[in-house]
This record gives sequence, C-alpha cells and structure tokens, in this order.
Amino acid sequence: MASNETVVRFDGVSFEFAEFKPILDDVSFNVRKGTKITLMWQNGWWKTTIFKLITWELKPKRGKIHIDKDTSIAIAQQVIPLADRELTVRAFFQKYYKEAWFNVDAKIANILEVVNLKAPLDRFIKSFSGWQQARLLLASALIQDPDILLLDEPTNNLDVDGIAHLTDFLISYKKTCMVISHDAEFLNSFTDWVIYLDVFTKKIEQYVGNYYNVTDEIAARIKKENMKNAQLAKEAQANKEQANVFAHKWWKLRLVAKKMREKAEELEEAAVDVRKEDRTIRDFTIPLQEWIWWELLKINSVKIIRDHEATTVPVEVSLRRKQHLLLSGPNGIWKSTLLESIALGKSEWAIITPWVKIGYYRQDFSNLNFDQTVYQCLMEASDEKILEQDLRSMAAWFLITWDVMKTQIWRLSEGQKWLVAFARLVLQKPWLLILDEPTNHINFRHIPVIAEALDKYEWAMILVSHVQEFVWQIRIDDELDLGSK
Repeated sequence: MASNETVVRFDGVSFEFAEFKPILDDVSFNVRKGTKITLMWQNGWWKTTIFKLITWELKPKRGKIHIDKDTSIAIAQQVIPLADRELTVRAFFQKYYKEAWFNVDAKIANILEVVNLKAPLDRFIKSFSGWQQARLLLASALIQDPDILLLDEPTNNLDVDGIAHLTDFLISYKKTCMVISHDAEFLNSFTDWVIYLDVFTKKIEQYVGNYYNVTDEIAARIKKENMKNAQLAKEAQANKEQANVFAHKWWKLRLVAKKMREKAEELEEAAVDVRKEDRTIRDFTIPLQEWIWWELLKINSVKIIRDHEATTVPVEVSLRRKQHLLLSGPNGIWKSTLLESIALGKSEWAIITPWVKIGYYRQDFSNLNFDQTVYQCLMEASDEKILEQDLRSMAAWFLITWDVMKTQIWRLSEGQKWLVAFARLVLQKPWLLILDEPTNHINFRHIPVIAEALDKYEWAMILVSHVQEFVWQIRIDDELDLGSK
C-alpha cells in the first residue's frame, strides 16, 4: 500500500538540452512511497529525461529535486549498453550490484528466476536474444533491491507470457515503481497514478487512475473547453449583431449598442485556450513499384529452438503479392533469427525471387547507420533521385523536422529512430516487407495509422508482433506458429 511519505519531489524544475527547445518549465510534482506511476508524454520523446533527472545523470537548469540521500534507485533501460554486451552474465550483475557479494551465483540465480530466465553465468551478454536481454536488464535493476525502481519500456521484446509474468511481479511489488511504456493494457493492470507532460506548456499534470482514465479525462476536458468557447462565441456574435442594429437608432440606443460591443469583447476575451494535443503521423502508404504476381518468397524449412536445442522442421510457406503472413511463437524460438536470415539472404531454406526488394524493420534499429544524419539515412533509402524539398515534405509526414534531419542517428531517442525507420520503408518501396515488433517504441497515437498502412499494403509481408490489439487491425492471410512445430 502507498503511504503519505514523499520519496521524490520536483520543485520548480526546468530543463532543456542546448540544441533543443525547453522540455520542462517550472515543473513541480511529488512521488509517494509505494506508488506505481506511469509516465505519459504527448509525443513520445524525452520521457527518459525525468528518469535521468531522478538518477542525477542530468541536472536541472533551475529548481530543485529532493530525494533522500539514503534512497536507492535502479533503472532498467530499453537496451543494454554496447560495452556491457561484452561482459559475462556474472560480470554484468557484479557491475550493477554495488555491495559486497556473498553467494554470488545463488543471488544471480534467484533474480533470474524472478524474471523467468535461465542463463549460464559464464555466457556473454551479446549472445542473448532481444527478449533475453530485456529480462537481463530488468534483473540487473531488481538485484539491487532499490527503494525506487525505474522501468523504461519493459515490455519491449517480451511475448505475451513474458508480459504476464512481469505484470504479476509489479502487482505484488511493494516498493515505489515508475514506468514508461506504450502498452496500455500492461499499464492499466498496476498503475495508481499518471504523470503526464504537456509538451506545449512544458508542465506536469498528475492524474489518479490508469492510462485510460487519463485519456478519457483529457478528451472530456477538450470537449468541455470547445463547448464553452462555442457558447461564448455565439453570445458575442449575438451582442455584435444587436449592437449594429441599435447603432443606427435613436441616440440613447447608441449607448446601449456601445455597451453591447463592450460585452461582446468581454465574451471573446473570456474564451479559454483549448488544450492542445500533439499530432499523429500522417496517413501514408508504402507505394508499389511494379505489378507482378509470381511467387516472391518460398520457405521449405525453418530452424527453431526446442528443448534448448536447435531443430530444423519442415514448413510450407509461399508468399505472393497481397499476401500477409503472421509469424508467431514464444520468445526464444528464433523468430527474429528467421526474419534476419531472410532479410539478409542468408537462410538455407528460404528462396527469394531474384531482384525482389526487401524492406526490413529491426526492433533494435541495428540496420541503420548510426553515424549518418537522418537526412543522409533517408536520402540513400530511395533508388530514385529525390529532391530535397520532396524529402523534407515526406519526412514531415512522420513528424521529422529539419532540426531532426540534421541530427545523427545515434543522438535520436528510440521513438525518433522508429519514425526514421518507417520513413525509410516508404522511400524504399519494398516488394517484401519484414517487420519485427514494429510497435516497440511507438507513440500510442500512431498505432492506428501504422496498422491501416500495413493493412492496405499491396505486397508480401511477414509480421512478428506480440501486441494483439495491433495485429487485429491488419489483414492477415496466413499464420506460421513456430511454437506448434
């Protein structure tokens, strides 16, 4: 149960990066001990700024952040740093556990059991799959037994069973927890409070309840503000019209007309600023280049992990134009490995028709050149010559501004990398689209737009996604369940 004790307090905090506009302006809020809080942002960018301020990785430009010096804090980030990937499991946990170690192996084994992962302690982190690394990140935070647990997109790379396991853990978790996530159903299962940043005012709003409570309350507020302004505008217009009539009458009525004009001005000034909400990406299509009907991809066999061993099993998959395949199965069965082998042309059993152009979305964005600017990354994506004006116009569909276009990929947030990755797919015009968890890092407002674009996609597509609400919005012609093989 939450107490009245405050464990984090922001007093008039302002923050900005040198190259960007202010992110926080005179922000104040409290976090009570034992609460489970969701952080929501309108545009999906810079949510982790709050986490970095709490952990003192960043310092506020103005204001104060009050956290008791004896309060322990641990964060499970979205991705394991490159340097940490060279460590063994044992060395990885030793790095994050600062206290003296006794029964090291037993402590690690216990925490791995909590996150439902079996991992040899001498195995290197880089050899684990995305979902395994996600659980290692969570375990590295939990092993510190922190007073405040910070989770950054913890459901990324987890399948349905993994999310259920994490949900059960958080429901029973007794300490303070702050979570950044795009997964509404996951958030609604444990959230007590929501901290919401309005990116237009740069102010923090606090709401009691869960994700849906907040979106409903904001929608109701906008509707109420619009109705109030409409009523004020109607009354002001009526006063103006009546004033115009009186202005041409007897002189005493002209005084009435003056007062009515003044009343109309007062009514107009009383109009409230209607709450602004950020934009979604524009509706888009991934265009066709040519019209062909022959087979684009044929898969005769796949290699999967069964009982911790690699096994080759026969399948019959044939993809032509307008055919969408859902690839399903539990974490660790090598879905991502299969997608990568097909995308890179390294699969022994997948036959791709020559000259078929493949568009590949990787959930870790490792197929992007992080040293390039966004402009360079997008410009090289198209085989056709594209004018800078047209490129900037298309990028704007995905909310990519000119300032972002000049930024190197490695400096972008995960949400911004996602926008760049999808903009590239539009420019590539692929015949075969391979998507590995495309809703990871996505702003919840963009999901219906992405789903509609994929539903209407006219070429062949292979999709992996654990978000059923997203999958249900897309036309799926066939499903290959690797778990049943």
